[in-house]
Amino acid sequence: MSSPNKLCFKIADSAEEFRQIRELNYHTFVREIPQHQPNSEESLRDRFENETVYCICMRGNKLVGMIALRSQRPFSLDQKLDNLDALLPAHKSACEIRLLAIPAQHRHGRILAGLCMLVYEYFETRGHDLGILSGTPRQVKLYRHFGFAPFGPVVGTPEAPYQPMYQTMSHFLRLARKMNRPMFRTLTRGEVNLLPGPVHLTPRVRSALGAKSISHRNQRFADLLARTRDSLCQLTGAPDVAVAMGTGTLANDLVAGQIAQYPGRGLILCHGEFGRRLVDHATRFQLDFDLLELPWGETFTEAQIADALASGPAKTWIWAVHAETSTGILNDLDALKRLAQRFECKLSLDCISSLGNLPCDLRGVALASGVSGKGLRSLAGLSLVFHDQNPPPSVRPLPRSLDLRLYIEGTIPFTLSSNLVTALKIALESLDPESRYQEVREKTQWARQALREAGIPFLGDADSFFPGVITIPLPPHVNAATLGRVMEEKGWLLSSHSQYLLDRNWVQICFFGPARTEDLPPMIRRLARAIHSEVP
Repeated sequence: MSSPNKLCFKIADSAEEFRQIRELNYHTFVREIPQHQPNSEESLRDRFENETVYCICMRGNKLVGMIALRSQRPFSLDQKLDNLDALLPAHKSACEIRLLAIPAQHRHGRILAGLCMLVYEYFETRGHDLGILSGTPRQVKLYRHFGFAPFGPVVGTPEAPYQPMYQTMSHFLRLARKMNRPMFRTLTRGEVNLLPGPVHLTPRVRSALGAKSISHRNQRFADLLARTRDSLCQLTGAPDVAVAMGTGTLANDLVAGQIAQYPGRGLILCHGEFGRRLVDHATRFQLDFDLLELPWGETFTEAQIADALASGPAKTWIWAVHAETSTGILNDLDALKRLAQRFECKLSLDCISSLGNLPCDLRGVALASGVSGKGLRSLAGLSLVFHDQNPPPSVRPLPRSLDLRLYIEGTIPFTLSSNLVTALKIALESLDPESRYQEVREKTQWARQALREAGIPFLGDADSFFPGVITIPLPPHVNAATLGRVMEEKGWLLSSHSQYLLDRNWVQICFFGPARTEDLPPMIRRLARAIHSEVP
């Protein structure tokens, strides 16, 4: 149980928190600032409550501070100032900051600083670059301390005057770097994201979240989706791709549903966590298959796969992971294509991690799964299934959401988020395959050499490594979860908390996002100190 005196900063989401928000509203804007009339309930509901996100600070079960955020225009200041935007600096997306309320006994910088952190995180998520507010004139000095600049005339009434103020996010960051406050450290330390996802997004991709949504029945959306699918096909050489709302798991369920339509028996390759998951997909669909399995971290040879295809009943399909994220091992796509052609098998691939990180030539591949996040560097939430021009006819019934034919025949069958599709389209526009693949490969090769020089072993040899992932088995005295937290506190986000990594005491360095080269040497040095230390 947390300490009753510990401050907890969060987004309000419970009925009790909203009850206390209304009480604090009343205390602040009726009793302290006579902006509203008293009432017998001593509770004041914000007229924009249903359109507002409330950043709050709780001490135990007691509300001790709040800030309300509203992204929807018109703002309350739009009603008080003519031509509001003409009074503001150039910006892309503004958000109104309202109802700052902290009881008098709690008015110290710590609570306001924590609320500012929540505001910043909200702005980052929604793509806002400007905040505006109406502050009481007697607190203008405090607002200036946190970087707000007055603009325009005082608004409100003589009894409750307010000074309009604004703050750019770029200015807030510069100011936060100068403040010696522990809660600003994570914001200003320059986090280096070395996770397989979510990756850091460009401002253009993030801005798609705040764009006006379009109905999936609208012709504009149909055109947007068609252009996005064309871009994905150009990237991979696949004849077509289906797009669904979901994750990589859904994409592989869609693939399994199509494999279920194939006659005969298949072969699944497994040498890591994601190969194991393909086995699970196939088992749940009651597919008939043989399993070729190797210890995690080992590499299949073309001869091994050929022997497995030649033995026992004839095989009509192969299913494999292109890049095994759990170990950082890459399967030879060209070899798999040759074998599929030689044995007249349909080849299906899990390309969830390889897509966007290395060449994925899907010509000659019957089915392949992908996602909008990870290497494509967009928002997660879209499942991708690349397919050839002749999906098999349905001979086994499938749930509607897993019937690939519904996605590729006729109109768009199910709801799709225009914001997610727009974000993916923007991310694809900035993906130059030649430079991206070279960037990922060079950083991975550099890090492998640096680890080797630091005496840190890792999986995968020079011929089989997956550009983008390095898997490091840790010695028994170093705990993966603990090491991950230590590295995160220093500003480096490593992959260490997935259960399959915890079970094996492994950590991973991933280059799915745009990590800066100059941030990598100190990361390797810090990692080496932790691994070579004899202290658990």
